[in-house]
Amino acid sequence: MDLNSDLGESLGAWRMGDDDAMLGIVSSANVACGFHAGDAAGILRTLRAAARQGVTVGAHVAYPDLAGFGRRNMDVASADLVADVIYQIGALKGLAAVAGTTVRYVKPHGALYNTIAHDERQARDVIEAIRAIDASLYLVGLAGSPLLDWAQESGLRTVAEAFADRAYTPNGTLVSRREKGAVLHDANEVAARMLRLATEGVVTAIDGSTVRIEADSICVHGDSPGAVEMAREVRALLERSGVRVQSFVDAPVAQAHS
Repeated sequence: MDLNSDLGESLGAWRMGDDDAMLGIVSSANVACGFHAGDAAGILRTLRAAARQGVTVGAHVAYPDLAGFGRRNMDVASADLVADVIYQIGALKGLAAVAGTTVRYVKPHGALYNTIAHDERQARDVIEAIRAIDASLYLVGLAGSPLLDWAQESGLRTVAEAFADRAYTPNGTLVSRREKGAVLHDANEVAARMLRLATEGVVTAIDGSTVRIEADSICVHGDSPGAVEMAREVRALLERSGVRVQSFVDAPVAQAHS
């Protein structure tokens, strides 16, 4: 099972998360590309740290929304969205080359992630952008979403993702951050949920029902309170229970959908 986190999100004097600590725990790092968070110097530091730790790097592309941290919905024209995604991946590729690592996948951020999970027009724009700049990149998306089918039909390799610190609805979607109980904070509870996900393929939804989630990667948000403790507990419990934590790019071919 892959364990990932959103990193490189500090901006100037504004510090977000603890990248160095998180890079000692996760197997994949979704690195900001400057559109929702992150500045060039900070992103480069994160990439260099990822290279030192041997952590797989992905481009955490987003809407152009620094003020809203990329969490505001945007009706972006196709030409703009395609170019924006190409621009972000290209920028991260350049910084990664200097840092001694490579970009191996793309994981959209925030509102873009949620929108393209079901919005076919914007989803195909993102898919087009990835294929245009580097068709070998994996696309990480919400487990069970139509996005993964559209991407696979286009020839992209996909990775289905679950969220450690987010509550699920009975139909397998994420509970909106605007609703009570959407974000989980108890590290032990979160770790137990993710062990069940990894071994049984199910999680308990917010209403107490059981929902099936088939995922290849687990995300712990780097900006969540206690994120490092949570990620550390998730990894420790998985490994104590015999679940190997490794990046999907290192996993058997059958694990990542193609």
